[in-house]
Amino acid sequence: MKFDRRTVLIGGSAGVGLVVAFALWPRHLSSDLSAAEGEQPFGNFIKIAKSGRVTVAVPQTETGQGVWTALPQIVADELGAAWDSVAVEPAPLTGEYANALAAQQGWLDGFGWLRAHRVADEALMRITAGSTSVRAFESPLRHAAAVARAMLVGAAADRWEVEPEQCETGDGFVLNRGRTFTFGELAEEAADRSPPAHAPLRATSRGRLVGQPLARLDGPAKTNGSWRFAADVRLPGLLFASVRAAPPGGALRHFSREPIGRVPGVRHIAARDEWIAVVADSWHAAERALEAAAPVFSAPRSAGAMRPLFEDALAHGKPRRQYRRGDYDGAVRGFRPLTTTYFAAPQQHLGLEPVTATARFENGRLELWAPTQAPGAAQALAASAARISQSDIVVYPMPAGAPSGRALESDAIPYAVALARELKRPVQATLSQSASQNHDRVSAGALARMTALPGQSGILAAWKMELAATDGMYFAIERMFDVDEKRTAIRTAIESAPPYSIPNVTVQAVQPTLPLTLGYMRGSPQRELAFFTECFVDELAHSQRMEPLAFRMSMLGHNGRLARCLQGAARLAEWDGGGAGSTMGIAGCSAYGSHIGLVASATVGGDHRIKVQRLFAAVDCGRVVNRGLVEQQIEAGLIWALGQATVPSPEWVAGMPRARPLGGIGLPRIGDTPQITVEVIPSSDAPGGVSGLGTTVLAPAVANAVHSATGKRLRSLPFDLTAAA
Repeated sequence: MKFDRRTVLIGGSAGVGLVVAFALWPRHLSSDLSAAEGEQPFGNFIKIAKSGRVTVAVPQTETGQGVWTALPQIVADELGAAWDSVAVEPAPLTGEYANALAAQQGWLDGFGWLRAHRVADEALMRITAGSTSVRAFESPLRHAAAVARAMLVGAAADRWEVEPEQCETGDGFVLNRGRTFTFGELAEEAADRSPPAHAPLRATSRGRLVGQPLARLDGPAKTNGSWRFAADVRLPGLLFASVRAAPPGGALRHFSREPIGRVPGVRHIAARDEWIAVVADSWHAAERALEAAAPVFSAPRSAGAMRPLFEDALAHGKPRRQYRRGDYDGAVRGFRPLTTTYFAAPQQHLGLEPVTATARFENGRLELWAPTQAPGAAQALAASAARISQSDIVVYPMPAGAPSGRALESDAIPYAVALARELKRPVQATLSQSASQNHDRVSAGALARMTALPGQSGILAAWKMELAATDGMYFAIERMFDVDEKRTAIRTAIESAPPYSIPNVTVQAVQPTLPLTLGYMRGSPQRELAFFTECFVDELAHSQRMEPLAFRMSMLGHNGRLARCLQGAARLAEWDGGGAGSTMGIAGCSAYGSHIGLVASATVGGDHRIKVQRLFAAVDCGRVVNRGLVEQQIEAGLIWALGQATVPSPEWVAGMPRARPLGGIGLPRIGDTPQITVEVIPSSDAPGGVSGLGTTVLAPAVANAVHSATGKRLRSLPFDLTAAA
């Protein structure tokens, strides 16, 4: 006997089968969302209220990159909702919201297949990093919205007694020949329907929201000051703690108790082997008391200069990982290739938000507020510190105060948890700006020896990069999940291959050993690799007396998207060729599934500082969700990278960067901001990442512009004019 897909056979003990119409069984969408009165959940991403409000549960952390606007915009577009009726809330901490690109990005390398599955299932891979948010969630959000739309349309069609194909949605209504129902009127009935197995995506071109520069949902709150960061959390009975921690491998050796007692409002002193905290009625009182206590820590000696460590790794480090294309050794045999060396020093994040977290114990459960780009990992860290089950911990992931990546790891959580448990009061633990700098998880830096052999007509015949580098993201992953990842160097080697059609390419990568705590930083290591590649390509072009743009274009036959970006930037800037006496430099990069070309106009001022006057960027990031967000993120990435390129490296002491007053570091100010023009190239390709894209090309474009203007080559980051060749 045969049964179609709509039926199922239920067997009885007497061998009698009962055929039941499967379509008649109620099959509701499961949901992890909490619904208020009058709200109906439609799966794990969408809730619709009787008022017509559509709430989108966003898994990713808002760091200023606009993800709390881009992801709801995807839902609103596919659903056919009105933008002014859309709200957003953080998604609950379950495995349903894991970053789907975790494996592709290599974040699960070293876990083993069983542990990788468990980590994803327990929501530990809910990570906002690597410009992945739209790339990871566009498809699941569109599918979720399509299912919800089909259920709303089905409910309306039943009321009108028409076929669903005769209905469409728009502006928060289901429409049929002049008749309308609001989403709110249909929500309860629609939520009770069986979801379709295959919901078609919205076909109409009318009233589409994707691609439009819609207003940011977080804009009004940030404008009027009501947007709450982690340091803004206030709870009944809250106490405030200022914390100092030992350098890596160090310990607390001494502090003075007597001065602490003279500061009004002090409630508690906690001294541990590796940290000390003062708890008071206000953070300023706690900080004053802790400064007066003058804690002293021991620390292992460590190198003060970083570059020699990279040079030693490049000369003697093993194992070397290698990426090959063609036969480099054969191509250069009998010739003398051009060779030079570039260096990018480890750098601080230099964000305004200090390291902070708030903890409260009640009835055996722990509540935690922290700025975190990995809330699952934050929950696991809190469970370890509190010695309780993760199921007894509620994490409220707060927006991060900067997109630089520092919030991937939540260092303040163990301090807040320990103090809240001990005092039986909610405690907000905060490291001062200086202490936050000291304990920064800095970018890894890199050093590269570049070698290339020009071929006929100046086109490169062979290319070699010998690289001492790593990716701070994987050090963060090791700490958060207690894994030992040994394959970082080979991934770095593959990522280092140039985006040009060079027949013979070799990249050798070795991982240096550094006395620093390395971590994830926005745009790295692509930022450092683009600096090495694009500056060296510029050197090669000039050595062959070729115009830099034409030189690049001759090698981009297989990468038309990057070629269009370079041409677009040149057109915007009215590119003058970048020859001697020009102030223009050009650079391009393919990263995060996107492409960017940049022309910078820069000179060296009379104060011997680099002055960047204008930046012209052309970007191809595939299908654009919100053009305004793309432009904002490119502009923000360029300005952030300008700071990273021009702020001097810190002094390194005891494996930490020595803290500097933010006002005296030399960060770019409003008056230093160049005129920025961004053109977004239309594309039907899959969405690419944007938040790290602008960071990649700033340094090489500016360095190449400085060479055009002065004849000096800048081969190190941050820029050092005294060492220019």
